[in-house]
Amino acid sequence: MTRHSVASKAVDLVVVGSGIIGLGAAYAGIRRGLSVIVVDRTDAPVGATIRNFGHLCIGAQAGPAREFADASRDIWLRLARDAGFWLRESGTLIAAGQADELAVLERAVLEQDSGSADTDIRMLDADELLSRAPLRRDAVLGGALITPDLQTNPREAAGAIVRHLVSLGVEFRFRTAVTAVAPGRVQTTRGVLDAGLVVVATGHDIDQLLPDLAERVGVVRCALDMMRVTAPLPRTLDAPLLTSWSLLRYGRFDTFAETTALRERMHAERPDLAALDLNQMYTQLPDGSLIMGDSHVKAIQPGPFQPEAAFDAFLDEASRLFEADRFRVLERWQGVYASGPSEFLIEEPEPGLHVLAATTGIGMTTGLGLAERTLHNAFDRASLPVQGGTP
Repeated sequence: MTRHSVASKAVDLVVVGSGIIGLGAAYAGIRRGLSVIVVDRTDAPVGATIRNFGHLCIGAQAGPAREFADASRDIWLRLARDAGFWLRESGTLIAAGQADELAVLERAVLEQDSGSADTDIRMLDADELLSRAPLRRDAVLGGALITPDLQTNPREAAGAIVRHLVSLGVEFRFRTAVTAVAPGRVQTTRGVLDAGLVVVATGHDIDQLLPDLAERVGVVRCALDMMRVTAPLPRTLDAPLLTSWSLLRYGRFDTFAETTALRERMHAERPDLAALDLNQMYTQLPDGSLIMGDSHVKAIQPGPFQPEAAFDAFLDEASRLFEADRFRVLERWQGVYASGPSEFLIEEPEPGLHVLAATTGIGMTTGLGLAERTLHNAFDRASLPVQGGTP
């Protein structure tokens, strides 16, 4: 899978980074007949692309994020079929425990009925929600279902996509660091690559390669705590599960007056959870284990130490919500992703040099579509100077 060389090599497309956006760029390039090399300092995808819920939260996005998410959905379905990894068209469940939470969901349904959003969300009464999620009856009044969403196992999907891309002809140079990028050229610790097009998709490490750009656009790191647990649940969780804390995070709900009122109430009642910047959500993997989290801390370089208070909060909130009397922790981890003042970093500092990142933690949902759109636009705007093949 990995090829190392100290000699210069000409290639149509060089992708820096093997996270989901980098993999998407490589896929977009190879499908256009380009010669493609992906360079990454690690020996496999190990960053945000594998440290997440596996939740492809398409229907909760708005604006450009929704456009990228819709494009990503088609690519995810194709890749799952061709690369052979687990993916389900699950939709997303949202649990509402109080009237103001239901009000946000009802507003979302009303907005779609008035034509301002796709018709892809519907209300659920408590019985229907409980039939699809092993929740305590006294914890929910009702909820909603967002229909287009998908779920995968990120730890398996990333590796499967890499193997599939290799089978299509993409060359991966793992354990190879990039030290400098410029239009038409990528300097690595194993030699120089001459490229017709360069895509930099290093996520939160963009400041290590292009520090001036990162500082100018305000990209920092967001560290989050997550965990995987088992519990004696009476039935399976049919889909990723969002809660009221999730409603405060996604673009589809962000502009509602009902969301503002919900945020004020929740922050006043639970300042401890607000201080964690909590997104209380859950996904269940095929082996029955639950991924739960997550908290968020933003800084140029967040500290590596994970306060136990965050994990205690995850377990306490899960105990209040799920119909289970105990949870056994299997794993804890810290994720890190790029964070910025807007949802995406989409820059072309020089012609032929593209810098891409999802900067609000929605890379798995939008990254494949973002990469596809970038390659599409690069071809539409001008012909690509081909170095090693024909597009």
